[in-house]
Amino acid sequence: MRVLALDTTTRAGSAAMVEDDRVVDERGGDAARTHAERLPAEILALLDAHDRTLADVDLFAVASGPGSFTGLRIGIATIQGLAFVGGTRIVGVPALEALGQLASRDVQPGAYVAAWMDAHRRDVFASLFRVTSSSLFERDHVIEVDAATVGDPASTIARWRRQIGEERVDVMGDGAVLFADVGPPRRNRRRGGPASFIYKAP
Repeated sequence: MRVLALDTTTRAGSAAMVEDDRVVDERGGDAARTHAERLPAEILALLDAHDRTLADVDLFAVASGPGSFTGLRIGIATIQGLAFVGGTRIVGVPALEALGQLASRDVQPGAYVAAWMDAHRRDVFASLFRVTSSSLFERDHVIEVDAATVGDPASTIARWRRQIGEERVDVMGDGAVLFADVGPPRRNRRRGGPASFIYKAP
């Protein structure tokens, strides 16, 4: 199966093409230009680079939030338009859950992982998950422990501590990078992914 994925939850965003379980190509967007200026050209350029057309796509995936309302609206509308042409299926992917899945790689069942996305004004979109024994990227591989919220990082950590005590939490996302000074963090460069921060008891 060939999947074309689009993420417009952040200013830069990204697009990727996946064939079965292999990422063929992944490209970050140009944050200096708006999504409206760049789409759908960035998606078509990605396909063209691999001698593919819209007709070769079996499934479109689009990040469904949280994120900038304008970015989400443009991204979802773009995918809907492209999918309409060939009657191709679409699936929405919650951005926090996708980050939680990424953070769970090489983490043992029962461990906690989390996603932080920059919500601006010193806030983060956040969600806390517990890793299960299901295979990576299966829907129940990560189970939501604390549903998606928006708030300041310190309050988020304090709330999680009341729920899970001093358990280690692997936090991934641009919010984790921006607010690494919250709690006692340790940088952990995840292989093949963005930086994450591990929050542990003092």
